Amino acid sequence: MKFRHAVVITGSIGSGKSAVCELLAERGFEIIDADQISHRVLDRCAAQVAEIFGAQYVVQKDAQARNLSSHVEFDASGDEENLTNSCASVDRKKLGELVFKSPAELAKLEALLHPKITAEILLQAQALEAKGKLYFVDIPLFFEGKRYEFFDKVAVVYAPKDTLIARVMKRNRLDRAAAKHRVELQTDIEQKRAMADFVIDNGGDLIALEAAVERFLKELKDKI
Repeated sequence: MKFRHAVVITGSIGSGKSAVCELLAERGFEIIDADQISHRVLDRCAAQVAEIFGAQYVVQKDAQARNLSSHVEFDASGDEENLTNSCASVDRKKLGELVFKSPAELAKLEALLHPKITAEILLQAQALEAKGKLYFVDIPLFFEGKRYEFFDKVAVVYAPKDTLIARVMKRNRLDRAAAKHRVELQTDIEQKRAMADFVIDNGGDLIALEAAVERFLKELKDKI
């Protein structure tokens, strides 16, 4: 099945996909946000995360409500049964620190989450496709995933690698080595640019990005 009214928005960490999608939403377009979907799916999988990676990566929501700045860690004998209900969420920052350092752990997480994320994206796309209007699907790991063949129009939000690293350093409060490692976990941005149907340049400031989005929409209108 192909979704002919959909255009994927992708790029690399730090490229500005969210900023582009915000600008598109301001212009009245509907957006499917794979990151938002993944966050919901991750929390629904809190029990499995505790089982696979350890209960220290899961936080009880009632504990969060009592103290938003603290995390409750479960020991090996802790209340794993309590993690099967909706009163638990995943500590994404802590789990991210684990999986970004280990390809094997990252593969485990992807195997758990991606089938569920893909199913939810498909469900939302089917609903939007029925409206017969252009919409966008924000999928950060589109080229890495190899599971979204039902989308055939792809726009890459582009910025040079050094710019990506600098943005990740600032946003995630990482040193250069750690930020560079996260950027390099994904397919090289120049490769993504070469594979794209459309390129949205985000190497500059917000004003330049707004102009780039307008050029992209005009090009899109001319081509489809």
